[in-house]
Amino acid sequence: MTQTRSTRVSIVTGGASGIGRATVDALLAAGESVVVVDLPSDALREVEKHPRVLAVGGDVTDAATNELAVALAEGEFGGLDAMILNAGLPASGDILTLPIEVFDRVLDVNVRGVLLGIRAAVPALRRRGGGRIVVTASTSGINADPNMWPYNTAKAAAINLAKGAALELAADAITVNVVCPGPTETGMTTGIKQVPEVYESLRRAVPLQRWGKASEVAAVIAFFASEASSF
Repeated sequence: MTQTRSTRVSIVTGGASGIGRATVDALLAAGESVVVVDLPSDALREVEKHPRVLAVGGDVTDAATNELAVALAEGEFGGLDAMILNAGLPASGDILTLPIEVFDRVLDVNVRGVLLGIRAAVPALRRRGGGRIVVTASTSGINADPNMWPYNTAKAAAINLAKGAALELAADAITVNVVCPGPTETGMTTGIKQVPEVYESLRRAVPLQRWGKASEVAAVIAFFASEASSF
């Protein structure tokens, strides 16, 4: 059934939980329609209950998943204004012993998934006369973390992929921005709370002396996905 059309339409990958879900909530509050892409789960089914949300259950490393999300945005909501590439995967381990398959998977989700999302979105954004691409990276892509070298590598690559895309797509009135959160309270970071000394060391490293909230990061992403960030 065709959904209610709205002025702006966004796709959010990894949108069923954490920063992604907070971003979906921020966009809905602004009156947008949203296509949410995530692995099939109860959380994805829950967010799909909103009348201005369509859900795609799939893996962002699959080109067809990204293409389906764009097709739904155009076919059901009338177009695409912003592609928010938020899906990500953490990993840590010894650089000599971590299975290479783990490293490959982190690169697939955090880098290949971003590239496939960009490739799927750009034709639709061009048809709209321009638009926004926002990539969720991490301060871990700027600085190294102990034992986090797979994640450091993947997020650094995502940052530079976005920089290159920004230069290439500017002529199409498509902006590309990266948001690099520091320690943020999400389901993905819940396990860190179980190691108080690590949790506290990360807190102390933040100038504000506290962890961020998913909603605070989402507000920044929503700005970069909006008409207000046209330059």
